[in-house]
Amino acid sequence: MKRLRIALDWTPNINHIGLFIAKELGYYQEKGIEIEILNPFEDNYKITPGKKLELGLTDFAIAPFETVISLNNKKNIVDAIAVFAILQEDISSIASLKESNFESPNSLDGKIYASYKARYEDHIVKEMVKNDGGTGNMEIIYPDKLGIWNTLLEGTADATWIFDNWEGIEANTMKIELNKFSMSDFGIPYCYSPVIIARNNQIVSNKNDYSLFIQATQKGYSYAVKNKSKSVKILREYLTDYDKANIDVISSLNLTAPYFGDDKECGFMKPERVDVFLKWLVKHKLENEKIIEQNLFTNNLLE
Repeated sequence: MKRLRIALDWTPNINHIGLFIAKELGYYQEKGIEIEILNPFEDNYKITPGKKLELGLTDFAIAPFETVISLNNKKNIVDAIAVFAILQEDISSIASLKESNFESPNSLDGKIYASYKARYEDHIVKEMVKNDGGTGNMEIIYPDKLGIWNTLLEGTADATWIFDNWEGIEANTMKIELNKFSMSDFGIPYCYSPVIIARNNQIVSNKNDYSLFIQATQKGYSYAVKNKSKSVKILREYLTDYDKANIDVISSLNLTAPYFGDDKECGFMKPERVDVFLKWLVKHKLENEKIIEQNLFTNNLLE
């Protein structure tokens, strides 16, 4: 058995369901793989998934596409590459409590935004506000990552970034009304998030094992789309007690399933979509134009 590790980007949630299905139903084992899933709750996110990949603590990491760009353009270059898109469309939002009466992004001028300190996050949110006629002048705070959603609920922040299919479902379950603003509605061509990333040199050395891992993972996500009740039962075994109590997991899967893609589409990344995002980053002087020519993603492990 080949032992492989994957670092989650968050505590177990709906975006990870295919991994847990593939593990529990023996899809990895069928491919000769013993998989270890690394949960950030174990170290309270002290080491990010991208950093775990850089340090050799994991074979794969789940992260937004911008982590791939970051790793390839830091002083000590990490030859990271995205190999699997978990979602085919962006289903994240900038959210605020409906009672705050923030009916559009320009309402965030002068307010408090709780940031994950992701590579382009603060700039993206400011650009959304500007594109809506605001100035983009906000107070930005950086709470502990695993507690950012709570800043909204506790009133210590006015807005934050959420996944509609997790925190959005939690809000519905708890009867908390939100105003949500998607990036695409306000001129931001956001890329794939989250993606599974690996190191290119490791792919070269372990092409067969890595391909088998990705194929088993794809099978797990495809199973989730077709067998929702069984899939939810599997995922719930890995959820935190808080999430079990506060999130309607079947509603989450119902919302998410169409975005995993069908059997042919699941995991794949479209070059044109990546290209538009990279050119937006260059246009806004967030990256050098060399990123447009870099080898930042591949669909080869899926073929």
